[in-house]
Amino acid sequence: MEKIRTLKKKEILNIETLEMFERIINRNPDQRDIDLMVMPGTLEDKHKNCETIPALRRQFNLIYLLLEGEHDVKLGADHLQLNPNDLVIVPENMLYASDHIKDCRGFCIHFKTEFLKPQISKQLTEEFPYFHFDAPHIINLNQNESELIQTSFKNIIEEYDRTSTEKNFLLCNLILILLLRVREIYRTRVLELKKNTGRREQIANNFKLLVEKQFIETRTVNEYAKMLHISPKHLSEVVGQTFGRSPLQIIHDILLLEAKVQLRSTNKSVSEIAFYLQFDDSPHFTHFIKRRTGFSPQELRKKL
Repeated sequence: MEKIRTLKKKEILNIETLEMFERIINRNPDQRDIDLMVMPGTLEDKHKNCETIPALRRQFNLIYLLLEGEHDVKLGADHLQLNPNDLVIVPENMLYASDHIKDCRGFCIHFKTEFLKPQISKQLTEEFPYFHFDAPHIINLNQNESELIQTSFKNIIEEYDRTSTEKNFLLCNLILILLLRVREIYRTRVLELKKNTGRREQIANNFKLLVEKQFIETRTVNEYAKMLHISPKHLSEVVGQTFGRSPLQIIHDILLLEAKVQLRSTNKSVSEIAFYLQFDDSPHFTHFIKRRTGFSPQELRKKL
C-alpha cells in the first residue's frame, strides 16, 4: 500500500489496478486489496463523486449498462452521447474518457482478463469478439435484452457482496454468463448493423478504424483516402455526413486525447511527448495544443 500512497499526481492516470481506479477516479477512500481482480457495482454508486472521467487507459476491461442519466463517452475516435439502455464495452488499454456525467443509473463491472483464465481456453477476444479494438463497442438494447443483462449484473453484485469460500469460482462463472449473454445479443446486433450499413457508412467506419490504429504515423486526409482507394473529397463527404466531423477533425481529436494522456500520465517532457507523437518539433506540438485547448502543454499539464 505504501507504494500506492507515494505516487505522484501526474502518474496516477496510469491505471494499472482496480484498487487504484476505485481510489483515484471514484474517490473511494475505503481500503481495498491491491491485487483486486473484479469490481462490480451500480453507476449510482460509482459516479456519486464523479462528474467526468479524464482521458486514460485501464489495464482491465469495463462493461456498463446505462439505464438513466446524462453520460457521454470518448472511445477511441468516437465522441458520443449515450442513450438509455446503451451497453458500453471498453477493452483493456483502450483510450477512454467522459466529459459529462450526471444523475446516472445503471450497472458496471471492471475485471482483469486473467481472472477468467481458469474458465476459458482461448484468448478473451477469440471467445468474445466485442473486446477487439476494431469491434463496435456501444450497442443499444431493447427492454427484454436490458432486463436480461440487468439480472446478470445483479447476480454478480449479490455474489460479490457475500462471504463464501467459493466466491471467486462463483464470480468467474457469473461473469462468464454475463459475457455470454452479451455475446448472444451482440451477434444479432452486428448482423443487423452490417445488413443496414450502406457503402458510404462502411467507408466512414473503415476510416475511423484506420485512424484509431495509425493516427500517430498518419496525419493527412490524403493518406487515408489513398489507403481506402477513394478521393480525399469523397472521403471528406462521407465522413462528414456519417459522423458530423471532418476527417481532419477526427484525426486531431484522437491525437489531442492521446496528448492529454501523455501529459497527465507520464513524466515525459513536452519535447519527448512531441517526439513520441511524431510532431516535427516541440513548437509544432505546442501550437497544436494551444490552438485546440487555449493552453500551452505546460499549462494544460497543470490543469489536468
